[in-house]
Amino acid sequence: MSIRVLIVDDAAFMRMMLKDILTKAGYEIVGEAASGLEAVERFKEVKPDLITMDITMPEMDGIEAVRNIRKIDSEVKILMVSAMGQQKLIIESLEAGANDFIVKPFQPAKVIEIIEKVLSRAKV
Repeated sequence: MSIRVLIVDDAAFMRMMLKDILTKAGYEIVGEAASGLEAVERFKEVKPDLITMDITMPEMDGIEAVRNIRKIDSEVKILMVSAMGQQKLIIESLEAGANDFIVKPFQPAKVIEIIEKVLSRAKV
């Protein structure tokens, strides 16, 4: 069974890049969202195993979306996507319930390495 992924980023180009990296690595992309608000709705619809979540987005940022998704499902793996220099936001994201983070610009091998690390962590 393949890992089902929801990609969340307000930039279509970033979603496309992540989709390409993950698809080539054998992950199944079950949905995309362009805002935190849309992410929460899509999450309810597609019930992914993993979410890649941009931090800075319109309507609802990624941190708030993580908080909302955690209220629904405490087990889903959430990987924050941040730009360089967003350390404060990354810390806030982890405190909100994110499992880990990747930094833009993406290095495909690093993205897959972090995803595999997050997915391999035993459920507590």
